[in-house]
Amino acid sequence: MPPIRPAARFAVLACLAALLGARPAGAEVRQSAADGFLVMHEVQVGAAPAALFAALGQVGRWWSDQHAWSGSAANLRLELAAGGCFCERWAEGSAEHARVVFVRRDRELRLRGALGPLQAMGLDGLLGFELASTEGGTTRLHVTYRVSGDRQHELAQITPAVDAVIGEQVARLKRFVETGTPEPPAAREQ
Repeated sequence: MPPIRPAARFAVLACLAALLGARPAGAEVRQSAADGFLVMHEVQVGAAPAALFAALGQVGRWWSDQHAWSGSAANLRLELAAGGCFCERWAEGSAEHARVVFVRRDRELRLRGALGPLQAMGLDGLLGFELASTEGGTTRLHVTYRVSGDRQHELAQITPAVDAVIGEQVARLKRFVETGTPEPPAAREQ
């Protein structure tokens, strides 16, 4: 079976989300309208903020291959400094997924960009990662993705799919930091 093109992935994920009706704890579609949405995910990560922050910069090791234009997350790079690029380079092309606009080391990272097929729609997006130390040496990770644009795109219809994609990346990051691999246990056993 040929791989699903990035533009079709949101539609497929929206259907799956609707069918399954399951949402991870700490996930929330905060706002959803024709001209924009806000999705939020919050997880406890079994690591100190410094380790989690460093892992954010290793995006090619935890991001899903399914959500890379090249089909390989290993082609992704993220420089953890203002002006840094969340970019992808492969033999046939390259893409700027987002640009780093704010960094407070070990505490906060913000990137501006419309991810995946949203880029071709001329939308604006802000992806935020907030890290807070908790008792016991863990970190509360709060991730938000706010997207806005032209009402003609009927963004409320794709909000569940975007929420699912962001949730998948948050889960992969958590597993990567805690276990050294982003893959769920079932996938590791195969």
